[in-house]
Amino acid sequence: MTSTLADKSRTTLKKKNKKRSQWAEVWRRLKKNKMAMLGLAILAVLILGAVFAPWIADYDEVVIKLDLVNRLQGPSAENLLGTDEFGRDILARMIWGARVSLRVGILAVGISILIGGSLGAIAGFYGGKLDTVIMRIMDIFLAIPGILLAIAIVSALGPSLINLMIAIGISSVPSYARIVRASVLSIREQEFIEAARAIGANDTRIILKHIIPNALAPVIVQGTLGVAGAILSTAGLSFIGLGIQPPAPEWGAMLATGRAFLRDAWHVTTFPGLAIMITILALNLVGDGLRDALDPRLKQ
Repeated sequence: MTSTLADKSRTTLKKKNKKRSQWAEVWRRLKKNKMAMLGLAILAVLILGAVFAPWIADYDEVVIKLDLVNRLQGPSAENLLGTDEFGRDILARMIWGARVSLRVGILAVGISILIGGSLGAIAGFYGGKLDTVIMRIMDIFLAIPGILLAIAIVSALGPSLINLMIAIGISSVPSYARIVRASVLSIREQEFIEAARAIGANDTRIILKHIIPNALAPVIVQGTLGVAGAILSTAGLSFIGLGIQPPAPEWGAMLATGRAFLRDAWHVTTFPGLAIMITILALNLVGDGLRDALDPRLKQ
């Protein structure tokens, strides 16, 4: 009895060490990619700025309060990126806007992965008519451009932060469903799945404990790139008035309100536009790096 327990403990320890060593190897490969590390550093700065925004700039005094005497002032020592058409500090509004953009991007992708991943796993694992029905529904959604679907959902539900996350999340569900389904189809016939069935594991346990963990690599990569797309969609929807509503700071809304002053005050739109561009670039760099690091065929 003691010997059996010891064998089980050793087996469990080996599995944990194997998982730990696999992620350590991924991190080692990722560290070798200088562009991915640059993207990761940019994201770290953005996330830290968003987390500590209340300590960097007071929301009511700096971000919301109007100061028409100092409107459309250029970059200076007092306002590093200048002021907008209402005299509000652009840098402070961009920092608070990062909280909105990153929150919407991450939560929208989380919704997409949860719904799309579940549907893709069920379709790929069971196959047959269920697979056909689920994937034909996904094909219908894919036939509609994602941004138009998001516009339709926000228009129906009304512009708000929660509705924006729901709209962007639902519009991306088909992509994750197809990715997870493709991974599940390649995994479900492997020997360790047959072994799990042989010892009596039910379908739910096989999907949750064996298939989904082994199908995570492409989902992680797509999720990183999906956050970039979600941030871009958030900015686009806010730009046309269907996203975050004024006076709340959001990069796309800042672009929309500042475009009328583009010739006289270039900084009002330039800096929010650069924030969107740099964030998307950083996420794409990290996504490309993760794709290379998670690919077992690459030996770096």
